[in-house]
Amino acid sequence: MASDYTEDHIRSLEPREHIRLRPGMYIGKLGDGSSSDDGIYILLKEVIDNAIDEFVMGHGKVIEIELDEKRVRVRDYGRGIPLGKLMDCASIINTGAKYDSEAFKKSVGLNGVGIKAANFLSSFFEIQAFREKKTKAIEFAHGLVAEEMKKPHSSDEATGTVVTFEPDVEIFGEYEWNTEFIEQMLRNYAYLNTGLTLDFNGKKFKSKDGLLDLLKENLEGGEQPIYPIIHLVDHDIEVAFSHTEQSGEEYYSFVNGQNTTMGGTHLAAFREAIVNTIRTHFKKQFEAADIRSGIVAAISIKVEEPVFESQTKTKLGSTQIAPKGETVRTFVGNFLGRHLDNWLHRNREAAGTMQEKIVRSEKERKEIKGIKKLARERAKQTKVHNKKLRDCRVHYNTKHKLADETMVFLTEGDSASGTITRARDVDIQAVFSLRGKPLNTFGMSRKVVYQNEEFNLLQAALDIEDGLDNLRYNKVVIATDADVDGMHIRLLLITFFLQFFPDLIREGHVYILQTPLFRVRNKKETRYCYNDEERHAAIDALGPNPEMTRFKGLGEIDLDEFKNFIGPDIRLDPVEMPPKPKHIEEMLTFYMGKNTPDRQEFIIKNLRVETDLIEEEEQERAELEAPASAA
Repeated sequence: MASDYTEDHIRSLEPREHIRLRPGMYIGKLGDGSSSDDGIYILLKEVIDNAIDEFVMGHGKVIEIELDEKRVRVRDYGRGIPLGKLMDCASIINTGAKYDSEAFKKSVGLNGVGIKAANFLSSFFEIQAFREKKTKAIEFAHGLVAEEMKKPHSSDEATGTVVTFEPDVEIFGEYEWNTEFIEQMLRNYAYLNTGLTLDFNGKKFKSKDGLLDLLKENLEGGEQPIYPIIHLVDHDIEVAFSHTEQSGEEYYSFVNGQNTTMGGTHLAAFREAIVNTIRTHFKKQFEAADIRSGIVAAISIKVEEPVFESQTKTKLGSTQIAPKGETVRTFVGNFLGRHLDNWLHRNREAAGTMQEKIVRSEKERKEIKGIKKLARERAKQTKVHNKKLRDCRVHYNTKHKLADETMVFLTEGDSASGTITRARDVDIQAVFSLRGKPLNTFGMSRKVVYQNEEFNLLQAALDIEDGLDNLRYNKVVIATDADVDGMHIRLLLITFFLQFFPDLIREGHVYILQTPLFRVRNKKETRYCYNDEERHAAIDALGPNPEMTRFKGLGEIDLDEFKNFIGPDIRLDPVEMPPKPKHIEEMLTFYMGKNTPDRQEFIIKNLRVETDLIEEEEQERAELEAPASAA
């Protein structure tokens, strides 16, 4: 009733309250530190970005980052925040120097929120500035002032700013920092800021040749470039690229030092400009897909007052380099049209190698075209009778309000498929049933995607033949049994995606479904446990002799129970690219290649039989119970 809705129901939240209540609006997601885009890394990035901006403006060549358990300290040697504005810069939203384009023309953060989010979402946050032989510091707890240096003190410290913070477990839960993710972040900062040294717990990151170093390091140990990496630099833009014998496209894109993992207008402009320039240079209308097949590239541009499509700044939305300036498309196109064309004229041998690669890609595409035709005809004939896909009503490539929630489960066999199909939400959850163990595609050409009926139907179900623009489900969820065969199928599917559709993983669309391994219950309560720790806790909590069931297959779980595991509380583990992409080739070669003796030796050396595990488990329990007995 209208009388139940009064002025008392209307609330205005202070910025601190709003950020703590809705952190996802500011840092994307929370997470526990196991994913590189989890919130704790966004907070660290926001703090480092401020230090980077000082370096970009010509102040301070070293940034020190120290990690001690959960607490991080970032020290720059820039100009230092003006002491009288320390409180405002740390705690008042939309406060900062970055609105003044003369002070920070090409800054990463322009919205005055980043460092405040780090403050409000930390249980401990201290900011200290050193400036003109004086210093001032303020300590916060959960975004509230805990201790303040009322007046500046004298100091002989070098100018700069120190920010120390510890993400709040009340917000993030129990989390752990992954140093590999931090190191990759710092590598990117080094590549994009030549001359800057980033010191992380004594390990230094520095780059001499920028994006050239980035590509060299990421290609090391993997697929090698077929001609020397092309490295072009001009005011506000830098690109580096080459071709490999692979068929996909791989890009690293940056704006104002920010890693735009989702690309944006600058990457679209680069992909278009590469095609136009090469067509013009070789005077032939090659297909765009043939020109870009096998390309590995990095692009970095600097934009005045950039517009990103989210607070986490992973996709550039700006169409212009500067307010009332030329478009990003024209800027990138003109740069490549001039510099790349000159490079190709000066390096005729490399240009010839590039052209040969494009011609090979063209030939392979035409060969596959015939296979595609046969595959499509076969698919049409079997479409009416094909029961592999139980589709849902809403799809990701639509503007439906539930599009982001769509997912498809890739299941093994009819039993698991049947359970998930009956338990699923038919609006947003689809099911694709595998016949059994799919083919190991490692080392195979793209022809196998069309020649293998199962993979062809999977590609069609996802609609990813021509890229991810038409992807039908936001999440591709591998749902296999928790046994050896299930793990093997999981590896075979991941290998398939890594080989032919790496962007599906790179852009965060592939997940592993976690279902409980155990059910522990007594007459009053039932607990589902996803690991041994949870099982021990459940046994201790439910008292003597509870009933325990071990689930090995998805088909063993009752329908009513299964609805809980794929409902609102679904547990999904993201499949992520390793921090160094060069490790992918090594990893696939070892685990999925034809080096059977090496793998066999590895298994024998690392084999742990069930009796060993039981003994270890009993020993751990005895150690845990010993202090209690002594007390």
